[in-house]
Amino acid sequence: MTGPGTDTPGTGTPDTPVPTTPLPATSVPAPAAATSAVFTSAVTLKPARPEHFDLAFTGTTQPCPWPKAYGGDLVAQAAAAAMRSVTDGKSLHSLHSYFMRPADIGAEVRYEVEVLRDGRGYSTRQVRGHQNGRPIFVSLAGFAAGESGPVFETPLAGEVPAPAELPGSAEYLSGHDGTAPDGARAYWSHGRGFDLRHVPGPVYLTVEGERTPHQAVWVKPFDELRPVEGLTDRQRDLAALAYVCDYTILEPVLRVLGLAWAQPGLVTASIDHAMWFHRPGPVDGWLLYVQEAVSADAGRGLATGRFFTRDHRHLATVVQEGVIRSA
Repeated sequence: MTGPGTDTPGTGTPDTPVPTTPLPATSVPAPAAATSAVFTSAVTLKPARPEHFDLAFTGTTQPCPWPKAYGGDLVAQAAAAAMRSVTDGKSLHSLHSYFMRPADIGAEVRYEVEVLRDGRGYSTRQVRGHQNGRPIFVSLAGFAAGESGPVFETPLAGEVPAPAELPGSAEYLSGHDGTAPDGARAYWSHGRGFDLRHVPGPVYLTVEGERTPHQAVWVKPFDELRPVEGLTDRQRDLAALAYVCDYTILEPVLRVLGLAWAQPGLVTASIDHAMWFHRPGPVDGWLLYVQEAVSADAGRGLATGRFFTRDHRHLATVVQEGVIRSA
């Protein structure tokens, strides 16, 4: 999961969740300007010698002002590693992941890929992320060759304001006073690689709007996505969805509970994550990420999300459970 106040949580565990206390600002330098290179740097992997399975790659987690790395780094890096192991043209159609331990910021994670099956229509990969000699993340990835058949897409219900009518995070935060962890405002404003515009308003400092279990977020890279070595542009775009989805997926749970990311004592941590990629689509323009809280109980929250293009094409679906604890 993760979102602004705990983009580190995506790497926490239910037994030892990651607190939202920030690191010193000098430890987590944010990009000097808004750029999507944050994402493309994260998913640029280096081949490594496998120690356990068939293939191995290393990736580096990106800066953030929390104690541990953003969970979307791990999801997208694992997706990239799995995609680089499939060479027969099949496309990633599903990803099912568990976060087991926190990941260090700015440090390498080693991804070992196991080739579980290669069939004519479908292939399966297991990816394990290791850091400091311990497994921190595990994922199963499914690939499909594709075939003709009936088509159905969940319709997008209702209308939302266009992104041009909404403030970006930097504009919103510059106009709102409130206490936030050190480095959080800069990170929320331009440190995440994507422009995010909330409907209703963000939950950075306070819960804007009603305590509803629904929200939508317009999402667009800050600038044109760069090529990523080892990935086609289509594969890079799938990794982009896997990367950005984690920033806000638990926010509808926070919203309905009346919790803002900046609330003292709030602790969140990703537990597990599932994603299905239904059809290809470019991610260099605005996408609408429609989200809904499903449950909050026993210190855990579950939420769903769906990505739509501006012409209402349904690209992907996300489900995630995370730890949510308030003081």
